[in-house]
Amino acid sequence: MRSVIVIGGGISGLAAAWELRGTAEVTVLEGRTRVGGKLRTGTVGGITVDEGAESLMALRPEAVELAAAVGLGDALCDPAKAPVTIWTGGALRPLPAGHVMGVPTDPAALAGTGLLPPQALARVAAEEHLPAAPLTRDCSVAAYLAGRFGQEAVDRLVEPLLGGVYAGRADRLSLRAAMPRIAALAERGGPLLPALRRMRAAGAATSAPAAVRGVAGGTGRLPQAVAEASGARILTGTAARSLERLPGDRWRVRAVTGDGTLTVEADAVVLALPAFAAAELLAPHSPMAEAGLTAIPYASTAVVTMAFSRARAAFLPEGNGFLVPPVDGHTVKAVSFLSNKWAWLRSAAPDAFVLRASVGRFGEDDLPARPDRHLIRSAITELRRAMGPLGEPVAARVTRWDRGLPQYAVGHHDRVRDIREAAAKLPGLALCGAAYEGVGVAACVATGRAAARQALAAAG
Repeated sequence: MRSVIVIGGGISGLAAAWELRGTAEVTVLEGRTRVGGKLRTGTVGGITVDEGAESLMALRPEAVELAAAVGLGDALCDPAKAPVTIWTGGALRPLPAGHVMGVPTDPAALAGTGLLPPQALARVAAEEHLPAAPLTRDCSVAAYLAGRFGQEAVDRLVEPLLGGVYAGRADRLSLRAAMPRIAALAERGGPLLPALRRMRAAGAATSAPAAVRGVAGGTGRLPQAVAEASGARILTGTAARSLERLPGDRWRVRAVTGDGTLTVEADAVVLALPAFAAAELLAPHSPMAEAGLTAIPYASTAVVTMAFSRARAAFLPEGNGFLVPPVDGHTVKAVSFLSNKWAWLRSAAPDAFVLRASVGRFGEDDLPARPDRHLIRSAITELRRAMGPLGEPVAARVTRWDRGLPQYAVGHHDRVRDIREAAAKLPGLALCGAAYEGVGVAACVATGRAAARQALAAAG
């Protein structure tokens, strides 16, 4: 049986190991003391909560299907139905349904919401009368959409959603990579509004599933379930430090453990690491791959999770949470009302109201690095401004994700193509993770499984 080393025990690497079950001897090397990467659970006031991603995208099937395959099918659950809400102009304002990442399909539905002033609303509605040549090259989200709908629409409607997904900024993120459906329409030419309405009408003909799904007990349960189902040898606390090519296109990995140096050899290697970490290992073998990987920037974020007593709270908010436009100058970029959103959490902690606030966008690395007490106090202060007097939390914790989210800058697709072409010249090596074709769990699972197949094919 062929052998494969997977370097990185996040969900991408674990998905690769699972894909290889029964067809190769797999060893997963993870530098931290646990597997899962940015999928993990913790506790606040004794209540289990997700500290990283709290849901799986269901509009693409890879993550949901994997969860079912590893025994979590009965635990999959839908969030409570609620509109996307934006905190702007001193109030919480629901975003009308039918938008695509904040881009409206029906400008008339924005009237009366307070999301945009009349002049900006008129600018949005005028988009369908503007000429539009086919987009022939990548550009930033802001560069294209501001020209179509006006800058204020980008600031108030699009930026909050981009911040929630990518922790990025519209003037830096690639239209093709961050908003592929919009980019596909732009490449055909013509106004976006009529095309978006046709897209919405086509989608209305089929029953729309929930956009995301959760896992009862926390999405952080998924990595361990995948690890166990993979049958792989999982070595935590084992950080890969170098790669060496051997005769016969085999590979040797040297890793550092608490007991000293470990050397492992295999027919193939899957690098399931952040771009900057993969670049270090590939530097001696492919300067082109190293340069491309090093050029992918990252954003650091923090999550402030708080539990409030239902009995003591002056009031409890409705809905699933809200997003915040950076143009309004607040510290918090998004808030999720976990106790409203997930029925399993309400059942597990009926006397508590749990929420979490996210902090940090690209270029704001100083915010997540602030002391815990400062982040908690800032979050409480802004929650009161947005909603009213919730009272003081009975428990709170801060989780930091240093360089946690890759940024898909303009030209990202071309950069990834060049990286993959350079890596393809190294037989038996494959790349996967959030840095390439998507930051969500489903995209990471897809890249992990694809990398596993590529590695196995290269290993014969």
